[in-house]
Amino acid sequence: MNRIAHFEMQVSNTEKTIEFYKNIFGWKIEPFGDYGYNFITTDEEGVEVTGGILPSPDGQARIINTIEVNNLEESLEKVQENGGETIYPKMALPGRGFVAYCQGPEGLLFGIFQPDENAQ
Repeated sequence: MNRIAHFEMQVSNTEKTIEFYKNIFGWKIEPFGDYGYNFITTDEEGVEVTGGILPSPDGQARIINTIEVNNLEESLEKVQENGGETIYPKMALPGRGFVAYCQGPEGLLFGIFQPDENAQ
């Protein structure tokens, strides 16, 4: 636990970005949901790191790493106690788990993910 388990690329041109990474690394990238999210499977043998490509809300390119934890609520409390803030509160990823997005004291965005196959 407490490892980077997922990454997201927010970009202005998702189609161009998808083709770029597919052509270089052979990643499997498929649409997920109905809001422009594209799920990446890196197909690393023995190492499950997934990703996503989605439209940037402000047009700026960025990568957000998501750290897997045992207890999402406890981790969010620690973020607050250490000078960070919750930007997007806990939300369910049905069948996968729960995620929240935070910002550290220097402004870096990151996600926190708690696996739970029963998440709804």
